[in-house]
Amino acid sequence: MRILHTSDWHIGRTLCGRKRYEEFESFLTWLAETIQQNEIEALLVAGDIFDTTAPSNRAQELYYQFLYLVSKSSCQHIIIIAGNHDSPSFLNAPKELLKVINVHVVGNVTGDLNDEVLVLYDQQHIPELIVCAVPYLRDKDLRTAEAGESIKDKESKLINGILEHYAEVGLLAEQKRAELGNKIPIVGMGHLFTSGGRIVEDDGVRELYIGTLAHISADAFPQCFDYTALGHLHIPQNVMGRDTIRYSGSPVPIGFGESNQRKSVCQVDFDQKPVKVKLIDVPELQRLESIKGNWDYISDRLIALSVANINIWVEIVYTGDEIVSDLQDRLASSIKDTQLEILRVKNTRVIDRALEQTNLDETLDDLSEIEVFERCLQVHEIPEDQKQDMLNAYNEILLSIHEMDRQGE
Repeated sequence: MRILHTSDWHIGRTLCGRKRYEEFESFLTWLAETIQQNEIEALLVAGDIFDTTAPSNRAQELYYQFLYLVSKSSCQHIIIIAGNHDSPSFLNAPKELLKVINVHVVGNVTGDLNDEVLVLYDQQHIPELIVCAVPYLRDKDLRTAEAGESIKDKESKLINGILEHYAEVGLLAEQKRAELGNKIPIVGMGHLFTSGGRIVEDDGVRELYIGTLAHISADAFPQCFDYTALGHLHIPQNVMGRDTIRYSGSPVPIGFGESNQRKSVCQVDFDQKPVKVKLIDVPELQRLESIKGNWDYISDRLIALSVANINIWVEIVYTGDEIVSDLQDRLASSIKDTQLEILRVKNTRVIDRALEQTNLDETLDDLSEIEVFERCLQVHEIPEDQKQDMLNAYNEILLSIHEMDRQGE
C-alpha cells in the first residue's frame, strides 16, 4: 500500500491583495500527475483545504476538478479532514455524493467514532488500510465550560480531551483490525499543534486554543498508528525526531516568511518494515523573496534578482539607520524594466523605534489581530499585571469568531 500525505493547501489565499489561483491550479495539476506517476493508492489531506470558511467559486472549482481528476487515476481513495480554516458543514455537504468516487470527507466530530475510523478496501474488496481520520478538534468538541475556570484549567481540559479522543479512535481501529483478521496498517490523521513544532513569521498559522496553544507531544498518538499524517504547521517536519509522525507542510508558500522553504508532500510505503517515508519536492510555482537590510544591501539584491529575468514577488524590509524619505521612489526606480514586483514595503528605521513613532508605511495588513490589540493596550496604558489576562480573553473571543461555521447557519 502506498499513500501520499499533504495538507494546508489554503486554496483562495491571497498575498498582499494578489490573487493566487494560478499557483493553486498549477499545484493541484502537479499533484494529480505525481499521484499517477508514483502509483499512489490513497491520498490523505490533513486539513485547511481552503483558506476561509466561505471559499470563492473559483476555489471550489479547483477543488472539485482535482477530486474528479484524481478519482480516475490509480488512486483508489481520497481522505479529507477539516482544518481550523475550513467550514465543517461546507466540506461535509457533498460527502455522500463524493463517496461514489471514493472520496471520504470528515468535517467534524459527530459522536460516532465509526465516522472517523475508515477501512479502505482494494478493488477485490480486500481490506488494505485503516485510517483514523480525526478532523480539527474544536474547543466545543473537547470541553464543557464552567464558571470560575482558570486558563490552566481550560488548557488541561483541552489537552485531556485531545488525548482521550485519539485513544478512543486508536482502540476502535485495533478492534476493527482484529475483526478483519488481517495485520493491515493503521494510519492516524490530525490537524493540531504538537510540542516542539516549528513555525515562521508571516506563515498565517493561527493559534488553535487559548493559553499556550494546548500543544501535545508525540506520545499522545496511539502506538497502533504505523504513520501519523498531520496538518496545521506549514514547515515540512517530523515530530520529535519520529519520521513516521509528520507534518507535510503547506505546498504553496503562504507568506514571505515561507519564501526560502523547500515545499514537499510525503509518500509513505507500507510494503516493508519499518514504514518507508519519502519526501517529494513541490516545484516552485511563484518565486517569493524577502529582502531585509539597509539601502545598499536592498539595492544590490534587487539588481542580482533582476538578472534572473523571471517574475519574482518581493517584500522589502528596510532596517537601515539612515532616514530614507524617498524609499518608495528609489524602489520603483530599481525595478523599472525588470520582472520584479514589490508587493510590500516595511520601514523599520531605528530612529522610528527609538521615538516610538508609527511606521508611515505600515498598514493593518502588516499586523495580526493580536498585534493590533497589544498596541491598543499600550496606547491606553493598561498595567502590565492586567495585560496577560486581557490578551487571553481577547484570544478566546478571536478563536470563537474563527471557529464560527457560517456555512452551517
